[in-house]
Amino acid sequence: MHPTGLAAAAGTARQPAKRRIPVSQPGMADPHQLFDDTSSAQSRGYGAPRAPSSLGYPAASTSPQAAFLADPVSNMAMAYGSSLAAQGKELVDKNIDRFFPVSKLKYYFAVDTVYVGKKLGLLVFPYLHQDWEVQYQQDTPVAPRFDINAPDLYIPAMAFITYVLVAGLALGTQDRFSPDLLGLQASSALAWLALEVLAILLSLYLVTINTDLTTIDLVAFLGYKYVGMISGVLTGLLFGKIGYYLVLGWCCTSIFVFMIRTLRLKILAEAAAEGVPVRGARNQLRMYLTMAVAAAQPLLMYWLTFHLVR
Repeated sequence: MHPTGLAAAAGTARQPAKRRIPVSQPGMADPHQLFDDTSSAQSRGYGAPRAPSSLGYPAASTSPQAAFLADPVSNMAMAYGSSLAAQGKELVDKNIDRFFPVSKLKYYFAVDTVYVGKKLGLLVFPYLHQDWEVQYQQDTPVAPRFDINAPDLYIPAMAFITYVLVAGLALGTQDRFSPDLLGLQASSALAWLALEVLAILLSLYLVTINTDLTTIDLVAFLGYKYVGMISGVLTGLLFGKIGYYLVLGWCCTSIFVFMIRTLRLKILAEAAAEGVPVRGARNQLRMYLTMAVAAAQPLLMYWLTFHLVR
């Protein structure tokens, strides 16, 4: 045989036979695919109904939320946690209302423009006012807007804020303003107010006085002195030291009279109701306590304002 023909025959003999690859049917996996295709919704199993198990029961859900809610122990834990949270909230509200009755604050801010105007006039000129009794309706004091003698927190709160602003103005006109100094002024006023309240409460406890005077009432009555302090400082800025001392002296006398006539019905309530003259030792202590509280107001008014006017 010719050599070229032998070589061609040998090449043809060495060529491997082609292997037929079966065509994949629909729904069958590709034989060359290394991993399953999870991009489709059917392969992931989302949105497709699950086939029942071999025992005839439906397949369990793989959702962690559904598994958690289906567990009775988890439901019991959730109910117990909700109960504990409700009890804790009730306990906190009860203790807060015990030491600082937040629910009663609405009463002290029930004011209107007419009440504020009359109350400011009473604080500046209390000498002609006759009836100092607080009005009651079914054993409950009426709202301040209906009774000028009722204590409120609106005037003391606004007066304190105004006092801080006026103090900043006074320091600014003297080239002494600084945020630290203004903060010291405000914190000093609050510290003296808190010290006053604590001292009065301790005195009432030591003297064993049964009175309806509450802590918020004390804050309201003691906060009225800021009105006179504002008037004194503003007058001092406009007219100097002479105007400051004149206006502050008038306001100090007015707040002294106001506190005497107001607190004597609170601290000396039993003697005033029975018409008994103040002669006993305990009644004298009550009278001294009333005088001390009233006398402390002018002293603090001067102490917190004298350095603001130069």
